[in-house]
Parts: sequence; structure tokens; C-alpha cells
Amino acid sequence: MAAPSVRQRRLGAELNSLRERAALTGEQAVQRVNDELRKGDSGVFLDQPRLSRIEGGRLGIKAVVLTALLDVYDVRDQAKRDVLLSLARSGARRGWWQTYRDLISPAYAELTELEASARSLRSYQTLLLPGLLQTAAYARASISAINVGSSAEEVNTRVEVRQQRQAVLTRPKPLEVWAIIHEATLRPRLEDTRIMPDQLQRLLDLMDYPNISIQVIPLSAPLHPGISGSFTVLGFPESADLDVVHVEHLANALYVEDAADVAVYNNAFEHLRAHALPLAASADLTARIKQEHK
Repeated sequence: MAAPSVRQRRLGAELNSLRERAALTGEQAVQRVNDELRKGDSGVFLDQPRLSRIEGGRLGIKAVVLTALLDVYDVRDQAKRDVLLSLARSGARRGWWQTYRDLISPAYAELTELEASARSLRSYQTLLLPGLLQTAAYARASISAINVGSSAEEVNTRVEVRQQRQAVLTRPKPLEVWAIIHEATLRPRLEDTRIMPDQLQRLLDLMDYPNISIQVIPLSAPLHPGISGSFTVLGFPESADLDVVHVEHLANALYVEDAADVAVYNNAFEHLRAHALPLAASADLTARIKQEHK
């Protein structure tokens, strides 16, 4: 049995919260939802065990049942309803990344899906540039360094996936990205000296995008929350309270979903913004480092 996705777990947790906010037991919710479903003559019904599995993130939910639940829970915020319905439908939708399911990990595929549906992404990186900002050459060098023993074909495929992920930056409603990177990230020792000048120019070009903000924490900065490691906060419409934190490890990834824990990362990110150079100064530093390669 496949493990529940982050989005499925978040949807279940939100439905559990909405039910408790409506002061309904599971049995009461099921009874009222089935009353609503009978009105629509959908032929679909809900039972207590199924509701429990849905709230636990172990089972998906049909749009018609979710709509009835939201009516019973008196959720009138249309933006919130739309987001939750989107979460429910996402499980049946095939994304371009599924073509590579045999070559990328489930956690990486999930990150790609989350990026595709997120409204915003806030990333702090210590030694590696965010994948959405990487050139193909930089991506190839970093992927080769991390995936020791991978064949050239496997590396090329991963580079291709990383480049396709970047489509979220230029889609009709582009992903809003705020990246904070440590100055050390801009000064790696690469065998191919041609890679970093092009990569730094790519960052400078991206800084002109209206949906992308990039700040640099200088080497001279005092200790800050970022010393604990890199992380990414994926943001969804505020009314749904569905933000997720992605923390990448060498062999896998951790997703932080509890609202209180996500708040800790959001607070840390705000502190990192304060420690980083302003946007214009960050661009100036990036340009100076690029000049050092001449």
C-alpha cells in the first residue's frame, strides 16, 4: 500500500480540524454528510471508518463527499474550499514528473508536485543553491557530487527533471520565490571554472524577475538560525493553513507538517531575512563575486 502523500495528510488534518471546530463527533458528521449526499442523489455515501481514514491521511476523498463535508462544517470561504478541493483532486492527476517515477525518489516527486501547486516558496540554503535557480551545468556538477556512483545517464535524467521543475517560475501565475543563500554557496570550488560565472549571472538575471527575491547572508554575519541547516517552506493559500516545510537529507527528505512546527521555520526564516543583506546589496555582492572569476 502506497504511503499517503503530504497533500493527503494535510487535507485529512484540515478536515479533522474543521470537524472539531464545528463541534461534531465523527458519527454526527457522517450522518449529516449522508443527508446532504442523499439530496444530491449522487449514489455516494460516507461511513465512520472511511471518515477516520480520510482524517488520518490514509485515504483520499471524492470531490462530491468533500463538498458535502465542507457544507456540513459551514466552510463559506470560497478560497479555502477551492484549495481543499484541489488537494482532493490532485491524487488523480498525473504530473509530468511521473514519467520519471522509476528514476527519482517518491520524496523528490512529492517535492516537485508541491512546487507545482504551491503559491510561494521560501528557501534557505547553506552550501547548495536552490534547485529552481540552478543552471544545467551547476545542476550536473552538484548532482554528480551528491549521487556518488550514478551513471552519466542517471545524472543527465536528474538534471533534466531539475530543469523542468523551473517552469513554475514562468507559468501564468508564477511561483513566488524568496531565496536566502549563504555567501559560501556562491564560492564553491568546482573543477570546471566555467560553471560559476554562468551560474552567478543566472542569479543576477533571476533577481530581475518580479516573483523572485534573492538575499545573501555574508560571511561576516553573526550566528543565526540557519546554522542548523537548510530548509524550504512551501506556502499555500493562507486560508487553508497548509504550509509544509521540506528538509532534504542525503538519502531522503523530511516533511514538517504540524502547524506549530511550521511556524518555527517561518519565524526562523524571518530572522534569516534580517541577517541577510538587502536585495540590492545582495545583487552587488553576487556581481562582485562573479567579477572575481575573470
